[in-house]
Amino acid sequence: MKPYVVLLFVLICFSCDEVLVPKPKAFLSLDYPKASYHESLIKELPFEFEKNRLSRLSVSKKNNILKGVIISYPTLKASIFINYKKVNNNLKKHIADARKMTQKHLQIADEISERKYDDDRREIYGMFYDIKGNVASQSQFYVTDSSKHFLSGALYFETEPNYDSIFPAIKYIQKDMIHLIESLHWN
Repeated sequence: MKPYVVLLFVLICFSCDEVLVPKPKAFLSLDYPKASYHESLIKELPFEFEKNRLSRLSVSKKNNILKGVIISYPTLKASIFINYKKVNNNLKKHIADARKMTQKHLQIADEISERKYDDDRREIYGMFYDIKGNVASQSQFYVTDSSKHFLSGALYFETEPNYDSIFPAIKYIQKDMIHLIESLHWN
């Protein structure tokens, strides 16, 4: 072997001392305005809560019967759909149905974490679900007073679910959902 080939081989092998490392995962750093809340102020609802001033509130009815509320976030292209049901000895069924909606995401979700709510003073009992992954709904909840009222809610985006891309918006709206639960009171 010729000496210059050996020298070239040695130079190639030892000329680079930079170690390549893959880039860490990162999320978009989007700044949303600080949330400012006010009462929902819809008299026909059997409950009241505080909502973010950036969101829009509309009532959903079927045959003049209240079915729920839609809280939309036009700038984030997202909505929280809240269903209302009266409790008539069917609380276990309502809870089972709400859990079933969350369990539908198990096949696709990376993780589902639960946060329990028990407030005897305000008669608020329920569960908040944080669903991680490319699922249709990233947050769901249900709350009840155990005797008359039952609310279930779910967050949906008007886009194909890409968890990494919508993560900052998810966290922003989840805070509003938790504030909704913590400010809720029955009429």
